Amino acid sequence: REKKKRKTQEEEEVSDIDLKDGQEVVGKVVQAPKTGWAAKGRISQHTLDFLKQLRDPACNDRACFPLRGLLISLIHVAEPVYRRCETEFREFIQAFSEILVGVDPQIPPLPPKDVVHRIYRDIRFSNDKTPYKTGLSASFSRSGRKGIFAFFKPGDESVIAAGAWCPGKNELSSIRNHILHSSDRLREIISHPDFVANFGEPRPHPKGKRQSVFGHEDELKTAPKGVNKSHSDIDLLKCRSLAVSRTFKDEQVLGSDYTEELEKVVRVLRPFVHCLNDMITLPVDN
Repeated sequence: REKKKRKTQEEEEVSDIDLKDGQEVVGKVVQAPKTGWAAKGRISQHTLDFLKQLRDPACNDRACFPLRGLLISLIHVAEPVYRRCETEFREFIQAFSEILVGVDPQIPPLPPKDVVHRIYRDIRFSNDKTPYKTGLSASFSRSGRKGIFAFFKPGDESVIAAGAWCPGKNELSSIRNHILHSSDRLREIISHPDFVANFGEPRPHPKGKRQSVFGHEDELKTAPKGVNKSHSDIDLLKCRSLAVSRTFKDEQVLGSDYTEELEKVVRVLRPFVHCLNDMITLPVDN
């Protein structure tokens, strides 16, 4: 009877996993905890713990077991946990998206499935073949424009960011032309006290660290071609990426007021995002 009971329990566990035709699960299926999950619109410790486990190569490995000619990925063994974390994250993104649209009507109210990024890494051209990301992320913007990027990772590495990362040649040229014409609007935004409080002083860090829009790895060492190195806006013109980010500790992410804190940051970011989009899409004399 005990063996029959144990077998029935294992069958129930396996039934929670989405298997392809002919696949079987070898080993114990890790079930999602029954308690301890956060209310809708919040992140729980369970989700951070799952992401933390993915840092372990033994837990972040697509090495497959041969099974009568079929293959099955290791992550399937913990799929019930991942699916529950995924649901919690999507519910959080839904709540955050509603706040975001309320702050910035230019951002369309898309469902979580359209803004949440896949957990699978693109390893086609990478020497690092780790298959799964160790964080969850989503991005929000008008079609083809700059917007807000949200990244959640345990170890006090969660980030809210916005701006233009490695823009294309034409986009970068347009941004620089606007700065050459007048940097007043951008300067005013990044010098605002609320912006400085969140993203740092509006000038290059003396040690080259990230600060405000400055300090990205792709920043030029000298003036762009055709620009005098003594130009009054040379600090901005050297930037190839114009983006800012703010990190949050795990205790903040787990807090009941985290979405309220994000709303404050998004309000600070809105004029910055709008400024960049105008620089990219509008002519200099507009």
